[in-house]
Amino acid sequence: MLSFSRFEIKEIVKAWVLVSLMFAIAKVGIGARLPWAIVVALITAGVGFLLHELAHKFVAQRYQCWAEFRANDQALLIGVLLSFTGFILAAPGGVFIRGASHRQHGWIALAGPMMNVLLAVLFFFSAGFLPTDVALYGYYINALLGVFNLIPFPPFDGAAVWQWNKAVYVVSIALAGLVFVISLV
Repeated sequence: MLSFSRFEIKEIVKAWVLVSLMFAIAKVGIGARLPWAIVVALITAGVGFLLHELAHKFVAQRYQCWAEFRANDQALLIGVLLSFTGFILAAPGGVFIRGASHRQHGWIALAGPMMNVLLAVLFFFSAGFLPTDVALYGYYINALLGVFNLIPFPPFDGAAVWQWNKAVYVVSIALAGLVFVISLV
């Protein structure tokens, strides 16, 4: 079971809302379509961000490590401002972890991108239940987040996975890459 501090809940909600706002503004700009774009972004990119971070936290706490999300206020502000240009820089913060072994840290890092891959697949299969534009956008954004977060250089999750186990990294980047390439078709 996940445990949260009150401060952490505020941090997560703030980052979720601002990440969603970034994606909505970058997609449609300011105008009549923005309210709907915010709803779509909350469901797609926002949920992708939220569950990505919660996956890190869940795995860390399963290993009985201390894990707590902290927002990066400066990066969130820059991200929102940049979204007005149509560019997204989403570095909303992250789950800070203490007490993990090298192997555990690898699994913790892998959990976030694999959550995005899983969400991409779920959005793909939700096309009959959700509006098509929401399902396809959710699929594309989560496929992108999955592969992007597996970049094998710090501060990306892929760096920790690569350092820990190169075979696991290759399999995970191949899976995420396949899901992403399909999202482009």
